[in-house]
Amino acid sequence: MSTASNEGDRIPMSQRERDRLRVLHSVLQGQRTQAEAARLLRLTPRQVRRLVQRLQQGGDAALVHGLRGRPSNHRKDAKLRRQVLRLYQKEFHDFGPTFAAEKLAERGLEISADTLRRWLLAEGLWQRQRRRDQHRSRRPRRSCFGELVQMDTSIHDWTQGRGEYMVLMHRIDDATSRLLARFYDADTVLNPMDLLLRWLQAFGRPLALYTDRHRIFEVQDKGQALSDAPRQFGRALRELDIELIRARSPQAKGRVERSFGTAQDRVVKEMRLAKVKTIGQANALLDGGLLAKHNRLFAVPPRDSGDAHRAVGTAFNVAAILTVQERRTVSNDYTVRFENRHYPLDKPIYPGERGGKVVIEVRLDGSMAIRLGVHYLKHHEIASRSDALGGSAPQTPRSLAPGGPTPEGQKENPASKEAESSGVQPTGGRSGRTSAEPYPPDGEAEDTKKGPYRPAADHPWRRGFHAKRKD
Repeated sequence: MSTASNEGDRIPMSQRERDRLRVLHSVLQGQRTQAEAARLLRLTPRQVRRLVQRLQQGGDAALVHGLRGRPSNHRKDAKLRRQVLRLYQKEFHDFGPTFAAEKLAERGLEISADTLRRWLLAEGLWQRQRRRDQHRSRRPRRSCFGELVQMDTSIHDWTQGRGEYMVLMHRIDDATSRLLARFYDADTVLNPMDLLLRWLQAFGRPLALYTDRHRIFEVQDKGQALSDAPRQFGRALRELDIELIRARSPQAKGRVERSFGTAQDRVVKEMRLAKVKTIGQANALLDGGLLAKHNRLFAVPPRDSGDAHRAVGTAFNVAAILTVQERRTVSNDYTVRFENRHYPLDKPIYPGERGGKVVIEVRLDGSMAIRLGVHYLKHHEIASRSDALGGSAPQTPRSLAPGGPTPEGQKENPASKEAESSGVQPTGGRSGRTSAEPYPPDGEAEDTKKGPYRPAADHPWRRGFHAKRKD
């Protein structure tokens, strides 16, 4: 009996198969019993007898797996592979394997991310991305939803040059990674207030808000932070009883920073597929299911099932709190001036209103309110002089007179020029400088303006003078 049927040939075997061969050879040589071999190989004695019989009939090569060097019985169809790779190169060439597998599933091409990754590596369409070890410890998540919410803004070419400029603002819960996002035209104070309003309407008032040290959240003077100086957003948080925590590094609020990395990879491509060009279209895409899908994929359950959010209730006038507020003084004619415009205050008149301090609130919807203490004052706007004149300087009478400059491209009529009087001829002592004092036409009363007063010859003031001359 020979076990070297493939003597002289090289047989590729795995380490596990070599270990089995050594033990089974000892069984054939009578050094071990089948029961001992079964215990060493962690097999049943019946399976050991089968392996011994296979070894006796086919030699050492009989222990090699029968599918070695052959395609797997569970492999995907070659036609499906060609279709997937062709679609990937056409539409998803810069997508990662995981994200591309999700988008392919939406097209009806079910394939796992690992399989797609192997196909892309084999075709040279994807390269492994090695991550460096992080030499820092992460802060553990907060225990329950609403205990801490991180907020930041990402400035990025979201439309890839196809449409409007926009920024993306994120609010992400620290305990659950639940995300609320919105596109805006700029990173101004009213836009974070608008996103805060949306969070309040959806969940309530969180305990704390974690932000960076942007000028919206912290007053700075020549690069030095003035932590005690008031700020519009900080004032609003104090009135809502929400703690404001300002991070000293981007890594401190890493959860929201990493969410922007995901958004710049996924949201940009979703916007490209949806052909988004405007801020309205981008927000419609977020509200249309993209945010819900993100939270379904990346949100995690909190350690505690409780909710730390507090109800807004009627004690908080959110419309008045989330505003840009400025203080002004009421003049003696009950008028307030704001941004070079005048606003007369209507009745009723409250004590201390004239000369008092009022608060002007510029609200999220673009409206304006004037408040004196707890009373909101009725007001209206009067047009300024520049608005009444159309925003241009007063013109001279020459340009306003019928015989003024002739428009370009139009010939003058000599007859009409002779018939109409010029508006610049001095008449009756009038200056003729403004249209408010036109020159009197012929036949009208002349100007009665008198010259300097001179006493008469026999006036008592002149008596002394005449008497002296007679002498």
